[in-house]
Amino acid sequence: MNVTLAVKQYISKMIENSGPGMKVLLMDKETTSIVSVVYTQSEILQKEVYLFERIDSQSRDSMKHLKAICFLRPTKENVQHLIQELRRPKYSVYFIYFSNVISKSEIKALAEADEQEVVAEVQGRTWEPSMLSRCTQGLTSVLLALKKCPMIRYQLSSDMAKRLAESVKQIITKEYELFDFRKTEVPPLLLILDRSDDAITPLLNQWTYQAMVHELLGLNNNRIDLSRVPGISKDLREVVLSAENDEFYANNLYLNFGEIGTNIKNLMEDFQKKKPKGQQKLESISDMKAFVDNYPQFKKMSGTVSKHVTVVGELSRLVSERQLMEVSEVEQELACQNDHSNAQQNVRRLLQNPRVSELDAVRLVMLYALRYERHSSSILPSLMEELSRKGVSERYRRMVQSVVEYGGKRIRGSDLITPTDAVSITKQFFKGLKGVENVYTQHQPLLHDTLDQLIKGRLKDSQFPYLGASSLRDRPQDIMVFLIGGATYEEALTVYNLNRNTPGVRIVLGGSAIHNTKSFLEEVMLATGHSGDRAQGTGRHSTRR
Repeated sequence: MNVTLAVKQYISKMIENSGPGMKVLLMDKETTSIVSVVYTQSEILQKEVYLFERIDSQSRDSMKHLKAICFLRPTKENVQHLIQELRRPKYSVYFIYFSNVISKSEIKALAEADEQEVVAEVQGRTWEPSMLSRCTQGLTSVLLALKKCPMIRYQLSSDMAKRLAESVKQIITKEYELFDFRKTEVPPLLLILDRSDDAITPLLNQWTYQAMVHELLGLNNNRIDLSRVPGISKDLREVVLSAENDEFYANNLYLNFGEIGTNIKNLMEDFQKKKPKGQQKLESISDMKAFVDNYPQFKKMSGTVSKHVTVVGELSRLVSERQLMEVSEVEQELACQNDHSNAQQNVRRLLQNPRVSELDAVRLVMLYALRYERHSSSILPSLMEELSRKGVSERYRRMVQSVVEYGGKRIRGSDLITPTDAVSITKQFFKGLKGVENVYTQHQPLLHDTLDQLIKGRLKDSQFPYLGASSLRDRPQDIMVFLIGGATYEEALTVYNLNRNTPGVRIVLGGSAIHNTKSFLEEVMLATGHSGDRAQGTGRHSTRR
């Protein structure tokens, strides 16, 4: 392990993230020494860093043609110097990096000082201690319940993934020795990933039954609030969807919406056949017994039918009202294809459609921003103006930049976007119940490729290292995946399909949340420091601005 090389790579990444152009490196006494150890002056000049200054120097000149890269220790003195700097900026734009954790109150103070909006980015992202503890406890509880002491791999590009891996390892190793768990021939594997590596998946409309319910109605502890559904009956204002107790739901939660329509129709027809016709004759004790025995099952089936017909009916109404089929088609093209000309026309056309909701409009612009973040002909400013003309709230408009800060190219550790000619769109149409739209999707989450490479033994140690000296020689059999920042039901579907199609491999998916678009955007705003104080989410301390 080469510490000097690690520090040099970190500083190189800071410089590269600021983009092309002349730069000044703004440091304190200690970070000046760090940089001088790992870089010669000629080396750093080749990276367009032409000036080196101390943050506490009072004699610096204003040079608006330079970008400032601030590399500082997170001391109170440095924060105060930086606040004074931002109130009277000497450079055109500031990229701020701290060598360790910075508090939320200090982040807020810096944001308030940046009245001229010259800060492009602040890096110091880490766990809220309470959330690190909560995720550690959750993971170790599952491992202890399963009596598994896993080998751990983590996403190298995420400091949070490494911190969680170390925290889990420390506790589970101690507990393993205490309880003397039986070792298996092939140890289980815990893979810890960061949501910010794939910000596209949570922004897409997901078209399986379970995912649609969560996206459009909200699924909280298996309960759905239907009280706002027009004309809803009293006994259906809140319903429970549980795969443990609802056979229809268990058999259909991973099927797409078109197939659900067909199966709802079949369920109704089956119910009609079993429904008692008129007054049933009770002429004997055996007749009465048969009626009593059959009635509870009939009543249960009646409730199942009415519940799912109501849920699917409401989903169908919302799909039609919000024109989600048309919206989803453009989402898929943005996520999977590389046709900028077509993409900008389709996004602009939908933004001008009055039936496209505020959330769906801003989601399209977010996907465009992530997909064509550095395209030479990007029309993002024009699309932002379209959002404003459409009446989209300022809060939603701010979220566009927050999503790029959270999961843009600077942040991602993987190549999220498929190359130009690698994917061609495939539409799958299904015949179903009248009024239930046919659906199609081509997107696969990044998690699919990551797990596929892991199972095949091709997942690079350089990107997903093992914690500790040991590594697996054989193909893993039991894999636990944890997504910091939350998982989605599309990723749950990926795991379900891999389990079905890969004999001998068992995968379990977990995360700090199960997201729909709204909850993901709250996570983004929290992680980028734009949402105020909230207790949920991963509690990332810092901000990228």
